[in-house]
Amino acid sequence: MIWFLTKGRRLNPVYAAFMIVAFMMGIAGALQAPTLSLFLSREVEVRPFWVGLFYTVNAIAGILVSLALAKRSDNQGDRRKLIMVCCVMAVANCVLFAFNRHYLTLITIGVMFASIANTAMPQIFALAREYADNSAREVVMFSSIMRAQLSLAWVIGPPLSFMLALNYGFTTMFLIAAGIFVISLALIFFALPSVARIEQPADVALTQVSGWKDKNVRMLFIASMLMWTCNTMYIIDMPLWVSSDLGLPESLAGLLMGTAAGLEIPAMILAGYYVKRFGKRRMMVIAVSAGVLFYVGLILFHSRTALLLLQLFNAIFIGIVAGIGMLWFQDLMPGRPGSATTLFTNSISTGVILAGVLQGALAENFGHYSVYWLIAGLSVFALILTSRVKNI
Repeated sequence: MIWFLTKGRRLNPVYAAFMIVAFMMGIAGALQAPTLSLFLSREVEVRPFWVGLFYTVNAIAGILVSLALAKRSDNQGDRRKLIMVCCVMAVANCVLFAFNRHYLTLITIGVMFASIANTAMPQIFALAREYADNSAREVVMFSSIMRAQLSLAWVIGPPLSFMLALNYGFTTMFLIAAGIFVISLALIFFALPSVARIEQPADVALTQVSGWKDKNVRMLFIASMLMWTCNTMYIIDMPLWVSSDLGLPESLAGLLMGTAAGLEIPAMILAGYYVKRFGKRRMMVIAVSAGVLFYVGLILFHSRTALLLLQLFNAIFIGIVAGIGMLWFQDLMPGRPGSATTLFTNSISTGVILAGVLQGALAENFGHYSVYWLIAGLSVFALILTSRVKNI
């Protein structure tokens, strides 16, 4: 990693800035996301259905806002300024959640702030891709190492999130997240570059620009959506399942998330190193296969030790999908890194929509155990689709 961030003997400050910003914003996000279902069920005091509905509404708003902002970012304006606006909205969102416990306010104003704030990360990766292309650097490894910063953040974030929320309260946790976003905003303003747009050639086919008319993009989108549906259903349900059904400590949920994130880092870096040798499709098939094993394992094994060991498969799954999946979209949609990256993140958001509806309905009507049977089935379908996408 140090070698990649250096040029000769001098540290490349711009590359280092991208890594630090990704890590800081990852920390802020990892403080909020793991305990959100607990926050809604305990602080806001709503039933599982309304918890799931919150995730769904948040994801729908995120898709609509991110698509509009991505189209604008690819065609005009300074992408860095858009990222800073998103950070301001992230700060406002954290402050709102710190002091408000009214469900209707959170699902309206809070969702509006969050939908704009969540656009920041795909735009940072799009800006990084453009900067790497312009500076003739190795894009795959740079993206993999940068994505590893998010995993490193998730090693620290979830255990810290549960520790702060359970010992000091959700208000303290959200205010700390707000402070981290403020620091990130300053780093973006002073350290990240503005990158000039590369004009798209007139003879580039519409399918290459829009992406959605390409059957490979469609299949990859659906497969990615199903992968993230599985992952999000697990994230929403697992903290509640661990404490209510399995009778294990609530803090174990944070430890499980942090363990998986820590193991994701070598998975991402190794994926970036070997992707040229094996190809993106083969790497993704390996990843989704690991996901199938993970979700089947959750059905079969419920001890603390088993759940921790299963995180290895979860890490391979998410570590490769999060890095290689995004690059696969970008390669299938040349000339539109912002739209391609946003399409990838919208596959995540669409997965969250499905996850919120499915998890809430299943948990409330059939219990938490039913959630994991559905997850296992969806992961198998995602594996079939992934194996049919064109290799690039």
